[in-house]
Amino acid sequence: MTSALAVKNLTSAALNTVIKLQGTLNPVWRIMTCGADNLFLPEKNLCICIEKDTLSAAYGIRFLSLTRIKEYKKYQYQGYPQPEEAASSAILALSELKADGASVTLNIPKEWVVIKTAELPLAAKENLAEVVLHELDRLTPFSAENTLYDFRVIHEDDKKMTILLAAAKADLVNKYIEALRGKNIIVNCVRVNLSGIGNLLDYIDGNKDCIYMEIQNYSYECALFINGSLMQVFTGNFINGDDNSKIEIMMKEIAPLLDSVKKPGRAPQVLLSLKNMPPSFKEVLKLKTDMPYKLLGECNIKPGIPGHINAIPYYAVGGVLESLSHKTDGFNLLTKGSRERQKTPVVLTIILLLVIAGLGVLNMVIPLKTEEKKLVKIDSDIALRKKEIKKFEWLTQELKNVNEEISDIQSFKASRQPSIVLIKELTSLLPQSAWLTRIHISGTALDIEGYADSATALLPKLEASNYFKKVEFASQTFRDVKKGIDRFQIRMEIEGAKKIETIQKNEEELTDEEL
Repeated sequence: MTSALAVKNLTSAALNTVIKLQGTLNPVWRIMTCGADNLFLPEKNLCICIEKDTLSAAYGIRFLSLTRIKEYKKYQYQGYPQPEEAASSAILALSELKADGASVTLNIPKEWVVIKTAELPLAAKENLAEVVLHELDRLTPFSAENTLYDFRVIHEDDKKMTILLAAAKADLVNKYIEALRGKNIIVNCVRVNLSGIGNLLDYIDGNKDCIYMEIQNYSYECALFINGSLMQVFTGNFINGDDNSKIEIMMKEIAPLLDSVKKPGRAPQVLLSLKNMPPSFKEVLKLKTDMPYKLLGECNIKPGIPGHINAIPYYAVGGVLESLSHKTDGFNLLTKGSRERQKTPVVLTIILLLVIAGLGVLNMVIPLKTEEKKLVKIDSDIALRKKEIKKFEWLTQELKNVNEEISDIQSFKASRQPSIVLIKELTSLLPQSAWLTRIHISGTALDIEGYADSATALLPKLEASNYFKKVEFASQTFRDVKKGIDRFQIRMEIEGAKKIETIQKNEEELTDEEL
């Protein structure tokens, strides 16, 4: 028991730390991205919707201004689900819908919320949140300390303003929020089921002005949406169970709304949701009503919402669309009227304007610079061609000189006797009693040194060879008396060798200006 409590406390502490870090880092991220993070990062939302006999959950993603409902689930109960039951279904939905990392919206029934309009003097605009808080006891049956609420200005003239106020008892809603927190599900927003219908209708057929009425056996609920935002709500009960009387009451409620909306030139549609109504009511409605209307279960559905339209949990899907929408001004009862103002990303705007201005200047300057570069290149090409002609003439002469040198070298190589041949000839001519200590072969001559019984006898033998001529002693011959041999140095020319002289030619050296 103690370890379980310790784990629970540790988990709660870690969760609170994560929440604090998220609250700290989110403003930093918005500053770094100049408020444009919605454009680049996907937004995910899980809407948990409490209804009578049902808890539904829907999961959606918004990326690059495109919203798509991924999946939804429904869980059946008797009456409203209790907080622990709702939390258990929510954690199951989170797993089944694979909605980890999504922001969580809690939608509560209209029966738990007081929605009414109130008129305030225009002077209250500067401190509107404080004025509404002060008037909360008068406007709602709840005390200011025990109320979750939000409001929105729906009309304003020179003297007064009209607000739409939504308030719920905090004790009731907080039980569900705490139960969800116990399952590590943090609620970011609390909305009214009905308020998301406007976004749902806009998503289905693109009509933002709508009168929506949900009809049940003994009661009805009606709401007016302008530009997708909730503007007016009222509910009522049917006194008689007769279908004709129900339709008459319905028409009386809808007609004034239609007239008020048509005056500014708007064309709202009427959308009816028949909940647990017998099929006969639909037939009587067609006969008794000359007003154009649509039934929610018969509307065309966009590809962005999976499944059949009759299976869709309208309030939960509408809650996701409302939470992911940046156009409608929906209620969030957790804010208690305080709203985070969306600042215009001035830095980003200035940067973009400077970029556009820079691109405009470049668009004018670049063509001129391009043409100037073309002219410079043409002049350079002309000058380069002159230099290339002179360089070509110089290279032609150089090539001629190189070819002559190559020819002389090849001629020299062809006229020279190989050294191995000359050594072999010496070996065959010299007697066995003679030996050599040095042989030096130059281009046209051959020098040998060595010992022999008679140095003088070597000259005729060498002179008789076809490889040598002009054989003579290069130095005086010495007689070694003790050994009885002569030490000699003989020089001779190689027969057939041509002496190649290096021909120096005066070549004109081209200066840098001539090249």
